[in-house]
Amino acid sequence: MGFFSFLWVSIMEKAWQFIKDLFARYKSAKLRWRILIPLGAVLLLWYALCLPWPLFDVPYSTVVNDRNGELLGARIANDEQWRFPASDSGVPEKYKICLIEFEDRYFRYHWGVNPASVIRAIKQNLTQGHVVSGASTITMQTIRISRGKKRTFFEKLIEMIQATRLEFSYSKDEILSLYASHAPMGGNVVGIDAASWRYFGHDASQLSWAEAATLAVLPNSPSLMHFGRNRDKLLNKRNFLLKRLYEKGTFDKTDYDLATSEPLPLQPYSLPQTAPHLVSRLYMEQRGQNIRTTVDKHYQTQIENILTRWNAEFSQNGINNIAALVIDVQTNEVVSYCGNVYFERTTSANQVDIIQSQRSTGSILKPFLYCSMLQDGALLPNQLLPDIPISINGFAPKNFSLQYDGAIPASEALARSLNVPFVVLLRRNSVPKFYGFLQQAGLTTLNRSADSYGLSLILGGAEGRLWDITCMYARMAQSVNDFNTYQKYVKRNAPSYIKADRADNRKEGFADRNIFSAGASWLTIEALTNVNRPEEIDWRMIPSMQKIAWKTGTSFGARDGWAVGVNSRYAVGVWVGNSDGEGRPGLTGASTAGRVLFDIFNTLPKSPWFAVPTQDLRQVEVCRESGFLHSINCPAESATNILTCKKGTEAEVCPYHTIVHLSDDRQFRVFEDCAGSRGIMPVSWFVLPPSWEWYYKQQHPSYQTLPPFSPECSGGNATRQMDFIYPFPNAVISLPKQLDGSPGRVVFELAHRTPSAKVFWHLDGQYIGETQNFHKKEYSPAIGKHRLTVVDENGYTIALNFTVK
Repeated sequence: MGFFSFLWVSIMEKAWQFIKDLFARYKSAKLRWRILIPLGAVLLLWYALCLPWPLFDVPYSTVVNDRNGELLGARIANDEQWRFPASDSGVPEKYKICLIEFEDRYFRYHWGVNPASVIRAIKQNLTQGHVVSGASTITMQTIRISRGKKRTFFEKLIEMIQATRLEFSYSKDEILSLYASHAPMGGNVVGIDAASWRYFGHDASQLSWAEAATLAVLPNSPSLMHFGRNRDKLLNKRNFLLKRLYEKGTFDKTDYDLATSEPLPLQPYSLPQTAPHLVSRLYMEQRGQNIRTTVDKHYQTQIENILTRWNAEFSQNGINNIAALVIDVQTNEVVSYCGNVYFERTTSANQVDIIQSQRSTGSILKPFLYCSMLQDGALLPNQLLPDIPISINGFAPKNFSLQYDGAIPASEALARSLNVPFVVLLRRNSVPKFYGFLQQAGLTTLNRSADSYGLSLILGGAEGRLWDITCMYARMAQSVNDFNTYQKYVKRNAPSYIKADRADNRKEGFADRNIFSAGASWLTIEALTNVNRPEEIDWRMIPSMQKIAWKTGTSFGARDGWAVGVNSRYAVGVWVGNSDGEGRPGLTGASTAGRVLFDIFNTLPKSPWFAVPTQDLRQVEVCRESGFLHSINCPAESATNILTCKKGTEAEVCPYHTIVHLSDDRQFRVFEDCAGSRGIMPVSWFVLPPSWEWYYKQQHPSYQTLPPFSPECSGGNATRQMDFIYPFPNAVISLPKQLDGSPGRVVFELAHRTPSAKVFWHLDGQYIGETQNFHKKEYSPAIGKHRLTVVDENGYTIALNFTVK
């Protein structure tokens, strides 16, 4: 008799002796019941609580799937095991059939312990003199795996007890799921889900008969799954199981032949690496979970290929990193999350998730200033803004092209991303007000005071994340869609990349107002459709091209290239640059990120354009030339109707049309008391400030300057005749020495309505010269504070202060 059988008999004999002694000691029946009832209650309580909770207290791999359940990627568990959390789809039917046939054919009929198997095992062990069978059912094996203890007779007894308890708590299918998720599959692979990907490269739901049989026999001898040895033993065990299934009629001869002809895997497969930055982010946020995201693997893969292709081109110029984010504005879900390219590389900081990294915003925030001022009624869509060199307390912004238009409609300034007009707008709006608007809109990276950013806030003085900025553009699009659908605004959380149970997972109810009004958002989006596209063609001329509202941004030093675009269905954000912040010549938002942006939009399904939110707009009459509300001084033919926000009806009237009195031949300005024989007639005239006019007429040859006053009325200059172009008021000028060591020189410049007029220049009260036609004066002032005064031949005088350091 073997040790196992001897131990079993000894324990049973001692247990029976204990019971006899107990009854002999307490001969009274009443005393016996007083002992038996509490003892039975204790045993029953122990039995009820003998099952640990949770049954498996082990770390799990972090598994990330797309919206359709396809695997995007996974991260190994903390104990370095590939152990996937149990799948919601359950255990594949083929694997169930194979496992039950191989391990426990009566699994569906017993209560955790199969008495026939126990009797058979005892008989076999007694006959052989050693343990040849353990009589383990699938339920008992599940308990054994969860306990992880060394195999002994006492441990076997505990397994039997807990197995019966497990059957009371779980259904048969749930027990199969527990086993399938925790059974050892060789090496550091645990469970059929991880094994299916590691050994066969696909999901467990796609297992063939041969693959299911292989995984069914593996836990019995997991060491057989070695890619260099024991392959014949594993193959024989698999084929033996397949033969038993065939003989039972589970499948026909053709399926049997196909299954037995399948080879064993030659080497382990790598897990998918789709959206790796999102997988890593979820690993940090929800470690050990099986997560279903909103990402669409089909579009994710296509967009990753687009980024890889463009990266090959940009890297030739030392631009090594690209990121892209796609949001479905209707469902408020992330469709694609590409935090960078070449995640597996470490040479160019490719594992940095740019979508969540703070980068200089460049001009990408300008549409939000335009939108906020529209909805406040402080701006009309085509209102003229100054576009001239300016200096505000030493801050002298310049347009990217270093060219100036003098005056430009606000919508065109936005489309062309001109810096000077938007600095002027921000000054009018106030920095703190815009700062607060950005925070409410979702920009989370404003971690300094508004004053510390100053006017540079609109030109890239702040940092932003691609996530925040793309979400902000998406919210503008959502405000239009929601208002058109419900005639109300919808309260929404931030877009999500985790799939929720309900379809519209981010909707929280309705509101009377939104940070973005539908009317202002629609006007802003319409203006952004006029941004010149990278292919330098007019998209309106090609019907097949999508209508896209988009904006670019380039940070100082050519470090960051941005492009964000929207239509009624998608918001797409793209960033191009170097993760380490290295700038590269030629790195602009339009020439890099913009090209990627339109490739991504061409991959996505086409969408209809936004409907006009007419209930949130008002029709107003404006001056065609100035873009302001039509005034009594504007000519009747300049009146035109446009749509603007509700508060736009209270905007400023046109300040640039004025009534001037001209001679009958329109050659001179006159007054009633000095017109004489020349006659007098009132005329509406479009008059810009001189400094604007000087640049404006270079771009608009049709612009007419005011005629001079007649000789009889020469003292009647009522309008501003000239303005300084350089220097700016209170400017601080640095004059480096010339190559020959002589003091540096500055060129003073002004604009005069009558260029042929003589202008006399004075510095600190000292005459320094005169100019005519071209009003530029070169001079070398001393270090210190100065006052520059200019007088024209008609006595008109202007002056300013500046400092030379």
